Order: sequence, then C-alpha cells, then structure tokens
Amino acid sequence: MMDTIKLFLECVAYFFVAYQISYSTFLFLAVVVGASKLYRIHRQKRLKNTLQKDYFIPISIVVPAYNEEVTVVETVKSLMALDYHSYEIIVVDDGSKDNTSQMLITAFNMHLVNRPIRRRIKCQPEEAVYETYDQKVPLTVIRKKNGGKADALNMGINAANYPYFICMDADSVLQHDSLKKIVEPVLEDERTVAVGGLVCISNDVVIEKGVVKDYRLPKNILVCMQVLEYGRTFSASRILFDKFNGLLIISGAFGLFKKEFVIAVGGYDTKSLSEDMELVIKLHEYCTINDIPYSIKYATDAICWTQAPEHLRDLFRQRRRWHIGLFQSMYKHRRMFSNPKFGAVSFISYLYFLIYELLSPFIEVFGISATLLAFAVDLINVPFMIMFFLSYAVFGSILSLTAFFTRIYTTDLKISVVDTLKVIYL
Repeated sequence: MMDTIKLFLECVAYFFVAYQISYSTFLFLAVVVGASKLYRIHRQKRLKNTLQKDYFIPISIVVPAYNEEVTVVETVKSLMALDYHSYEIIVVDDGSKDNTSQMLITAFNMHLVNRPIRRRIKCQPEEAVYETYDQKVPLTVIRKKNGGKADALNMGINAANYPYFICMDADSVLQHDSLKKIVEPVLEDERTVAVGGLVCISNDVVIEKGVVKDYRLPKNILVCMQVLEYGRTFSASRILFDKFNGLLIISGAFGLFKKEFVIAVGGYDTKSLSEDMELVIKLHEYCTINDIPYSIKYATDAICWTQAPEHLRDLFRQRRRWHIGLFQSMYKHRRMFSNPKFGAVSFISYLYFLIYELLSPFIEVFGISATLLAFAVDLINVPFMIMFFLSYAVFGSILSLTAFFTRIYTTDLKISVVDTLKVIYL
C-alpha cells in the first residue's frame, strides 16, 4: 500500500513540475514579447517613426445600458469628445426600471422617431427610438424589452449604420484617441474582422474628456491587485496570442468588430455568460471552416478605462460569471480541441485556456490534496517545498512587475514613489 502511495505521489510530483515549468515558460515568453513590442512602439512614437495618416472608417459605438441613469449622460458626453472623424453613438436601454432613457432624451434634446429596425440578428423588439443630430455626432437611443446585455448588443448591431461597430460598457470611458488606435489594424489589413483594445482600471484615476489628468493606484487593496493582474494580461499574454492570430478573448468593455461577419455568425449568444469570448471563438470557427482569410488583432495602445469591483462579493460574482462563461464557450466550440484545421488556435490558444484557465481550480485543489497526503505519510521534503514555492513566487512577481512598469512607461503615465513601493509589496 505504501509503495502504491509513493508511486502515485511521484507521478503527481512529475506532473506538477511539468505543469509549472510549461506555465512559467509561457509567462516568460509573454512578458518578454509584450514588453519588447510595447517598447518598440513607444520608441517609434518618440522618434516620430510612424506613418501619419488621415484615413478612417465609419464606426458605430454601441452602448448597452440597464439602470444607468447616474452615469449614462457623462458616458455619452465623453464619447462625443473623442478625436475621430466619422462615428455614431447608439445607446440601447435594455428595459431599465429607472430614468436611463429620459436622462439622455432631456440632456441631448432628443426626439421620438418612427424608425423601423431591421432585425438581422434575433433580439427583443424595440419599444421606442429617439434620435438627435444637434450634437457633434449622431446619437440614437433605443428603448427595448429587457433581454440582457448580449440581446441589447444585438439590437445595437441591427440599428448600426456603419460597417464596423464598437461594443463597450456604460460605465467605461474611452481615451480621446482610442478610436484612431483601434482602427489601425483594419487599415493595415483588410482581412481583420475584430480588434481588441487595452482595458485599464479607472478606480481613483482622474479622467477629463478622455485624457488622464491624474494617475494613481487605487486605495482599495483588492482593486490594486486587479490593476497588476490586468497589466500582466493585457501587456503580455494578449500580445503573445496576437503574434499568431490566436486571440480567443476580446474584452466586452472595448472591442471593434466587422458587422457583416458578426451578423453571419448570429451575433452575441444571449445564453452565454461570457458573450464576448463566445463571439470571438465563433468568428475563428466560422472563418476557418469556410476558408475565409481573416485576422483577429489586439491594439496595444487603444485604451478604455473601466471600473473594477471593490468588494470581495462583487469580485467573486464577476469571476464566477467569467469562469462559467469560459466553460460554456469552450464546450460549445469543442470541435476546435486538437483539430489540425484550426492550427495554432487549437494547439496553443484553446489548449492554454483549457489547462491553465478552465481546469486550473481543479488542478490546484488536486495539488493541495496530494500535498496533504504526502504530509500524512511523511513523504515530503519540507525545506525543498518551501524553497521551490518561494522561487516560483519571486519569478511570478518579477514578471508581473515587468509587465506593469512596462505599461506605465510606454503609456507615459506618472506613478509616485509611494505607489511604486506599493506595487512591489503587492
């Protein structure tokens, strides 16, 4: 019996060493590639070594809103201040129980119009449509029956007049030049069907008309941890995935999509808890199966500022929704698993999200259980375990700090000495 337990624990040990080494290698490559690209882009800007172009594509900005009467007017005002030539704003009031629509109607002098909306994507019917052309850009407000965020986005796509649309949250703020930055991959490559932007946490950051006036780390420790997490995700892993057209996630807070392709795949899935990821995977699948040349890109300097959860309960709900949505998306599109037709998207991206995202909680619980078993039968080298853990923790911390400070430097943000020490401590 003892020999069987020992053999089992040895196999577990080999598995976890391989698991951690492969994950460490991925993190190292992601941070190195991400930091190198961000530094190169920053250096080109400093040397004015970028092509100055006045080309643009018309964009529809779709903002789903539910009970957002407190912030929706300021959100629309910030969108109207964007530095871009041709775009429209479509706010979809998804059956709000407060005065979301009325706040917009009053603030922007909007009028009820008789505008039928062709529903090329299935969604709940509209109840009223309001428009105004008195502002800098056309503004449309659609009040509809409640159907959820995905349903509201589908309505916005149906109402959009332009060939590309941006989806964003009602509590997010786009940086003043973000539209110019996010369309660059489309202008460079007409095969681009979707572009993801950089999402930064805005808690305690002072932003006026899309310009950061004062950057500081949030006072809330929980939010600070998320700032570091977002930094490593958006400044490292997504840049690495972008290298081989392997992006599986474009944040629902800020993403650009080619409307005809989204309509072709049926729009956002109203039954998914992670409709943004599901849409991106669906685009990969649709283009690959139909042999359509395509690319899904990541714009490293197209910035959107959004609020992060400040309480543990809210964070738990958010991450629970993300994880269940991840499972739904990966299960629905399981044909991509180990499928040579999908190339690197299958053998790198899908496999990564399966092993290191979806299954990681189960693997972690399994590892803790194996450790307790090893303690129980006195088959664990405690000094080595502690040294291994500390080495791994220091390695991960260095990578996180590298990603964070690279982003701070390349976006020309200033951070105080106190905040610097705070980041290192966290």
